[in-house]
Amino acid sequence: MAFLQADPIRAPARAQDLTLMQRVRGYRAGDLERLYPALDAEEDMLPNYGFVPRRVQALLHPREVGETRIEREHPELLDEVRALLRESGELHPREVAARLGRGRVANAWGGQSAASTRALDTLHHRGEARVTRRVSGVRLYGPAPHLAALRERPLPLGERLRGAVYLLAALYAPLPEASLGYLVSLSGFGLPHLRPELRAAFRRAVREELHGEKVDGLRYVWPADWDVSALPAPRGVRLVGPFDPLVWDRRRFAHLHGWTYRLEAYTPAEKRQFGYYALPVFQAERAVGWANLRVEGGELRADVTWILGVRGTAALRRGLEAELGRYRRFLGLEG
Repeated sequence: MAFLQADPIRAPARAQDLTLMQRVRGYRAGDLERLYPALDAEEDMLPNYGFVPRRVQALLHPREVGETRIEREHPELLDEVRALLRESGELHPREVAARLGRGRVANAWGGQSAASTRALDTLHHRGEARVTRRVSGVRLYGPAPHLAALRERPLPLGERLRGAVYLLAALYAPLPEASLGYLVSLSGFGLPHLRPELRAAFRRAVREELHGEKVDGLRYVWPADWDVSALPAPRGVRLVGPFDPLVWDRRRFAHLHGWTYRLEAYTPAEKRQFGYYALPVFQAERAVGWANLRVEGGELRADVTWILGVRGTAALRRGLEAELGRYRRFLGLEG
């Protein structure tokens, strides 16, 4: 995949686990966190926060980042955290907070974090630290010598830009050209000092390296070496996570399936149409509804809604029950 988006919400599992569950035979919730130290995997940002192999991380670094709020408010803190990283080799945010103190500041999720934790995040984003592993979902940090080597000898700029654009096209395509442009603009967070160059690389790729066709007046693009006519038609029933590449682009979803899907986890409860964390339900290649899953008393509960015009046939019900059985195994709710 080359990039796997992460999200901290568990409903009924984290986004990264939901995505891998549909792609890795026998995958169980938490396998990525458990196996991460032995994998060719790093936590980084492109186009959002998630997991990448080191060959992809090499496209993102060295990353030039301007002065952050944490540096303005605690100018000496980053040097103190750097010293702790060199001394300890691996740091838990609680350990840093206990040793260095400091107040609390707003974090990216709208909550509050210790200033020392934000300092670790800043060093990570700059490539001066890496996530070594997670313990109960909490990131532990250590030095990043492979990124220090990239600061000395980075990949050629053209290779970095082309690689980032092609990666996004290969991961999310076929998708509307405008959606790929939006993904590239989001990737400016991973390459903040190269936003104009990244947009130029996108325009060049559309002209020279991507295949494009109009479908109902909407122009779609995908890598030129793909034979989309040879892709196998999907079968069965699947419940897909909201950050999965299959449903990530809402423009494409509405165009292909005829209805608008939204993630409403951050929407006030009284304004939700789909529920807290709705998973689109696919039957073969058609999105036919959505499901909200939760675990209560060791049992998986599913609230399923079909879109207008879809009948809950016996075949659809059998497919749904088989998929819920896969989710029970994925969540460890049955032997």
